[in-house]
Amino acid sequence: MTQEIPTRWLSTPLGRRCLATEQRLVRRTLERMFGEQCLQIGIWGSTDSFLPYARTQRATSLEWRDGLIASMRSRTDRLAVASDSVDIVFLPHTLELIPSPHVLLREVDRVLRADGYLVVLSFQPSGPWGLRHLLSRRGYPPGHQRLIREGRLRDWLELLSFEIGTRERYCHTLALEQIRRFGTLPKERWASSWLPGLGGGYLLSAQKRVHPLTPIRRPWA
Repeated sequence: MTQEIPTRWLSTPLGRRCLATEQRLVRRTLERMFGEQCLQIGIWGSTDSFLPYARTQRATSLEWRDGLIASMRSRTDRLAVASDSVDIVFLPHTLELIPSPHVLLREVDRVLRADGYLVVLSFQPSGPWGLRHLLSRRGYPPGHQRLIREGRLRDWLELLSFEIGTRERYCHTLALEQIRRFGTLPKERWASSWLPGLGGGYLLSAQKRVHPLTPIRRPWA
């Protein structure tokens, strides 16, 4: 079955507002991360929606779907990327669109260098957005196979020895494409603090931690 690409949804007033908010949050997050290589897995918006914000020496995009232009094409359960070669991995709603998100996270763990960063964008499975997703035959936004709870994502990352970093919630609005002024809370920062359950999406960053093993010598050795 051909997977639906939510390009049309991103051209709606709500989609454009959501993408603009995500660009602002990702820019603020990536400006604190440095290294040689940033890898974006999955195109969301266009190929240059996020990668220009990377402070690394190189920035590369990777896709698994037909019909989207990227620097590389690869399966998500077996990334065509060398182990310990990437400083930052960025997943813009990628985990919601692939069959096995936990398998991709293991691959991300493999390709990231020690102390490398992971940045994830995801929609909330609760609140107005989660209800719209539950009631939509094609998922919501269209093409999304699932929405992942922030707590579940944290559990997955902690099992892989990631240290959870920043978290931002955004799009405190009704899940209506033709959004009007009444459907949006005026101040995202205020709504994020006092009405977190109404947020449509969240950004989560984490850092890969590798704990070296110290050999213990036996007293008679």
